Amino acid sequence: MQAGVASYAQIEIAAGDAGLIVMGALDPDEEDGTLVLLGAGSAFWPILCASPEAADGQPDPVDRWSLRVVGALADRFGAQAVFPFGGPPYAPFIRWAEASGRAFKSPVGMLVHDTVGMMISYRGGLLMSGRIAFPAPAGNPPCTACHAPCTTACPVGALSAGAPYDLDACHGFLGPSERAQLLSEWASRQQINRELSQNVAPVVEQTRRERIESAHRCGRAAGSVPRICVCADSCRAYRV
Repeated sequence: MQAGVASYAQIEIAAGDAGLIVMGALDPDEEDGTLVLLGAGSAFWPILCASPEAADGQPDPVDRWSLRVVGALADRFGAQAVFPFGGPPYAPFIRWAEASGRAFKSPVGMLVHDTVGMMISYRGGLLMSGRIAFPAPAGNPPCTACHAPCTTACPVGALSAGAPYDLDACHGFLGPSERAQLLSEWASRQQINRELSQNVAPVVEQTRRERIESAHRCGRAAGSVPRICVCADSCRAYRV
């Protein structure tokens, strides 16, 4: 590890404090530093819902939250922040995710992660100023021993084995009334999470810190991550 560069453990704890998890790391051939990939874990949703971006009524609250939070982490660790949005051009997050050895192509073509399954959301990355040591990935695709419920979970067949994602079928099923209902439910969850965040956050934080320190894992906070898509929710690899 280069002198003066933050350690993987320091980044992992700081990311967790901000509502993110480390979803992988790699040393890209085209860069001189290690790239640490950050994404949504169990603590993300209540923290996002309590954020100013979620309450200001402006477009793209999740991306704006990511810019602020990942940007602050980059400043803290002297790294360059990179994001999967804001293009074109777009940073090659899918290639990076697969190169990290912790994300794989699922039977329906979407990425599946070794910890969050198909509930996968990369919010940004930290390109460090030098190389750092990071845990070697297990390298075992979570789909290997799975009976692939993701291929049949979608009620309109938008996701199926060996076929591209049928965007029209998905959006057609989720019509205006369904979208309005989801938005209403999201607003209700947002208010509930604001009211409960002070009580829930310490429990999530304690669990997270204990597991990071012992096994580099984040703890599960049941119900804290919204599960709208039954296709992604069917994935058995979700473990945070």
